[in-house]
Amino acid sequence: MNILVTGAKGFVGRNLCENLKNIRDGKNRTRPALCVENVFEYDLDTDPALLDEYCAKADFVFNLAGVNRPKEQSEFMQGNFGFASTLLDTLKKHGNTCPVMLSSSIQATLIGRYGQSDYGKSKLAGEELFFAYAKETGAPVLVYRFPNLFGKWCRPNYNSAVATFCHNTAHDLPLTVNDPATELELLYIDDLVEEMLDALEGHPHRCDYDGLAPIFGQDGRYCAAPVTHKVTLGEIVALLDAFKAQPATLQMPEIPAGSLAKKLYSTYLSYLPKEKAAFSLKQNTDARGSFTELLKTENCGQFSVNVSLPGITKGQHWHNTKWEFFIVVSGHGLIQQRRVDSDEVLKFEVWGDKPTAVQMLPGYTHNIINLSDSENLVTVMWANELFDPGHPDTFGLPV
Repeated sequence: MNILVTGAKGFVGRNLCENLKNIRDGKNRTRPALCVENVFEYDLDTDPALLDEYCAKADFVFNLAGVNRPKEQSEFMQGNFGFASTLLDTLKKHGNTCPVMLSSSIQATLIGRYGQSDYGKSKLAGEELFFAYAKETGAPVLVYRFPNLFGKWCRPNYNSAVATFCHNTAHDLPLTVNDPATELELLYIDDLVEEMLDALEGHPHRCDYDGLAPIFGQDGRYCAAPVTHKVTLGEIVALLDAFKAQPATLQMPEIPAGSLAKKLYSTYLSYLPKEKAAFSLKQNTDARGSFTELLKTENCGQFSVNVSLPGITKGQHWHNTKWEFFIVVSGHGLIQQRRVDSDEVLKFEVWGDKPTAVQMLPGYTHNIINLSDSENLVTVMWANELFDPGHPDTFGLPV
């Protein structure tokens, strides 16, 4: 397929084009039935003559071009309606009735606070133009009304509060929140791209609207991505504050699969300046070597790295409930465990070039011995719970 993407250098366009190229180049094999031959990228600085060539060859068109922040209100209609007219006229010129997707906005409903929106009016005019084009030519038309979008590469201080909040938090700039209780409906860029790829494969999620809410059904006039998130500005700020604190606390907030928190964290990280992309860790050292905490989680314990100097034995303690994994990644060592009411010793010889995860069993006193007389023993450790100084659940006892 030849895919034409207008507005290719915008936030949505960049994400879509890069993912289309991954499919074209065989780097993304999750959609084996989708064959992308060419990605035609069209934007403001593209030679206008190329639009004619692209419209003649396209098998699918994503029209993402539009105006969000013009100098004059009249530019909304010209940018959002005028170019759409040019695009459709060019497709008609070549008799090309391939599917055409239009990126509209929930503001096109002209409901509530959007009632007097010139932007919404221009988007609604574009929608009607596309529906008329479909009726005239028989070409499939897919009209998407986007809610608030967020994700990597979104321009801050433009038309996305989330992008601005992420950028300002990452750069230690102040946030302006007039009402923390204000609720937003958010659509994550990767979820949107997946929906657009679904549309490319011929199975978009169709819907109609009940006010601002999409009602999904196969005969719907419109299309929408099925996964969005409703969240208040205050909740967004609280999450961003937790993300920002992570290098100091090492605490990773809970980020379940598919959650807003996971998507927002990825978005926040994409705005980090170079000086914040790496941070120092506190290394606790003594005559035996060192111990460094790497990462703490809310519900899944913590990760650390332990360095034992040549000939050193560490550990010699046991836990009632806590358990751990020891994984030697460099050096040669011996892990020993003994149930506290037994004389039997379990022995595990370990090497860095033969990674093995050894479980430290509850109720077993354990140690780790560096068997080398010249090399450090480096062990990655995971404990199922965070260390609590007030209740350490750690009791000294030689193996």
